Amino acid sequence: MSILIEINNSRPTDGDVLNTVERISSTVTYNDFFFDHLMCNKPCVIGSQATESWPCRREWVSNGAPNLDVLRTLFGHTIVPVADCNRKFYNSQLKNDMSMESYLEYWLDYKRSCHAKSMPLLYLKDWHCARSFPDVPMYEVPQYFVSDWLNEYFIAHPELNDDYMFVYMGPKETWTPLHADVFTSYSWSANVVGRKRWLLFPPHEENHFRDLYGQLAYDAVSEELNDHTKYKMYDSKKLKCFDVTQEAGEIIFVPSGWHHQVWNLEDTISINHNWINGCNITNVWCALKKELRSVMKEVDDCKDMSNWNEHCQLMLKTSYGMDYKQFFEFISFIAKNRLHAMMKKSKIISFNKYHFGRNHCLFDLRALKTILEDIITDAQDLSVYNLMCENDEARVLLKNITSFFESCNIENVTFPRT
Repeated sequence: MSILIEINNSRPTDGDVLNTVERISSTVTYNDFFFDHLMCNKPCVIGSQATESWPCRREWVSNGAPNLDVLRTLFGHTIVPVADCNRKFYNSQLKNDMSMESYLEYWLDYKRSCHAKSMPLLYLKDWHCARSFPDVPMYEVPQYFVSDWLNEYFIAHPELNDDYMFVYMGPKETWTPLHADVFTSYSWSANVVGRKRWLLFPPHEENHFRDLYGQLAYDAVSEELNDHTKYKMYDSKKLKCFDVTQEAGEIIFVPSGWHHQVWNLEDTISINHNWINGCNITNVWCALKKELRSVMKEVDDCKDMSNWNEHCQLMLKTSYGMDYKQFFEFISFIAKNRLHAMMKKSKIISFNKYHFGRNHCLFDLRALKTILEDIITDAQDLSVYNLMCENDEARVLLKNITSFFESCNIENVTFPRT
């Protein structure tokens, strides 16, 4: 029996200025979270009750610290991605693969050496643990995050061999440099064990950290930022920033387009998801459009080459992680799922436990219709429509959604709008 996830049609969004990151209880309703945080793009911390039933919070933990013996037994034979926090690689950290057995041995040695500065500072991150070990009980996605188009798409397409569900683990002092999440998606991060410090910057605050060439600083607390010949926009007194400590069991919600930097204050394990839905799809689409224009500008001097548009799409996929064709395939998949659910009165099951109500599906379709209208216009204007869809699928899909709304007289039904 699946659990209904629904939104009502009467809850106003909050337009207040954000002065603090709210801490909320896991008793907050999905509807309130949807309007107060997803729609308003406002961060929050959810209390540890939301994760207390997770198997990993019992089995991966011993005396308030990661249970390295259990992790070795469960995962020792696998290969994991590991970043060296002391070695910068472009604007990120140098990453290599290593066996989990070797990583856990390093972790023990690092602890025994009392975090010796002479040793590497290694952080296991972006590990697709749930995909690699589907039969190991770990966690259940909290209800607030189950409207997750990104993972809905990738779970339904196993041939793509990808998802946006990760495990992070590392010793005290491991960290992640200043960044915004992939596709300007939302993210949630739950501490299985340990504590983290987050610096959260609302959209556009990251411009304070850009150098003369527009490059984002690597470290938001670097002394180098005080060099005003290089960072002319940086002014710590004018900078809006939220400094949040996340305790064991707590979940932090990071809104779309918010830059952040994170440190592990203790030996820590966390579960992290990136996700997209009807509340932030406009941000994702705008970021994709902006990135393509940036790519086109970069190679403008080659515009006369015969396959210039194809080359730009290839560069876009490399820099952004998705081109127009894959973005259209992604939103098309979600739109067809919602249309089928509405027309056949079937259920869309999310994470094996939840299904979406009528209002939620209508909200999703309205958001998708808006994006489809714009992507068709934009792709035509840039002469990439036929690269995005060869057989006019975008216009056909838009027509089907529009016809559905008209047949149900949806225009006269009140429900949340983007």
